Amino acid sequence: MNNYKHQVKENFIRYAKIDTTADPNSTTFPSSMKQKDLAKVLVKELQDMGAEEVEMDEWGYVFATIPSNTDKKVPTICFCSHMDTAPDVTGTNVKPIVHEKYNGQPIVLPDDPTQIITTDMHPYLKERIGDDIITASGTTLLGADDKAGVAIIMDFANYMLKNPQIEHGKIRILFTPDEEVGRGVDHLDIKKLNADYGYTLDGGVLGSIEDETFSADSVKVTFKGVSAHPGYAKGIMVNSIKLAADFVAALPKDRWSPETTEDREGFVHPVSINGIMEETSVSFIIRDHVTEKLSKYEDELKGIAQMIVEPHSGATMQFVVKEQYRNMKEVLNSVPFVTDYAIEAMKKAGVEPKPMIIRGGTDGSRLSFMGLPCPNLFTGEMGIHSKHEYVSVQDMEKAVRTMVELIQIWKEHID
Repeated sequence: MNNYKHQVKENFIRYAKIDTTADPNSTTFPSSMKQKDLAKVLVKELQDMGAEEVEMDEWGYVFATIPSNTDKKVPTICFCSHMDTAPDVTGTNVKPIVHEKYNGQPIVLPDDPTQIITTDMHPYLKERIGDDIITASGTTLLGADDKAGVAIIMDFANYMLKNPQIEHGKIRILFTPDEEVGRGVDHLDIKKLNADYGYTLDGGVLGSIEDETFSADSVKVTFKGVSAHPGYAKGIMVNSIKLAADFVAALPKDRWSPETTEDREGFVHPVSINGIMEETSVSFIIRDHVTEKLSKYEDELKGIAQMIVEPHSGATMQFVVKEQYRNMKEVLNSVPFVTDYAIEAMKKAGVEPKPMIIRGGTDGSRLSFMGLPCPNLFTGEMGIHSKHEYVSVQDMEKAVRTMVELIQIWKEHID
């Protein structure tokens, strides 16, 4: 690829300007119809570069195929990224800025000079001195999560279609909506995708390869109090808001929480409280790398809720658990070569592999349990879900090179 002029920087800047913020409060799919604005652009670009079976379905999923050009029966490989961006920070009017040959000095974002990206706050930037760094302008997120992955896959597709002398099996491309709100594959037709193995492009630092995620449940605890006129409430009223407040205050202070855990430690995290005097709900996300631990956390959480309710006559508590996703390692343990091939590809591309775990999930978590074993590869996206989000152009280019090596490795390992 030494003579190839990468398009990943231009791709990324173009995609980052398109607002695709997901809406966690929406009941539609995708949760925000503007996600389809990017999907339509990707469909047109894939068609123009010569990909086959290009379409956006009714749900906003984008599919495309790069046909096999070998007589070998090579497994079909899917590369996947999500188009939506997180609702934590606005994605409207994103202004990408390229800081060429970054010199290590603080980056003051011009539209809000109080937003300053430093190597103290973002140590990985020290490793990227000399790279071309892309940031937003200070009032929005950048959208590198996961438009960096989208830009990488599109540059990879362009390279493969322009270089048919590189033999490979069938390649499927998938872009998904709503990953950021946990619904990324809710309506995906896995039979239509028709792939054997996959890779999400949604990782961070150069060389990261992730094949282990959290397992995840959500829990909703609803307290029902006893309503009464506040002027005549003595001995009658039970205020559900106060029950919920006591419940949250009773949670462990030195464990369980995101702010007190790391590595493979799980957590129980309250994310919202909604209610009125008579009824108040507290919503949680429950996470651990060991699936069996989720039920233990939930049993303890339920016990705390019952303890809060018991002294109050007439008050009740409802405890609802919903499965979200499971640790992809449970699937990938049976097909370790999927990860091994990615590590081999990185080495061939001159990238040092860095096996990591994800303290979160990706579309690959659920895809793995839908029959598509799917570890996660690096993109260079950093500072995600914040105004300090950034990405290295050179990291993205190295991801493209890794993919080119990877797709050839799959063919080489077929007898």
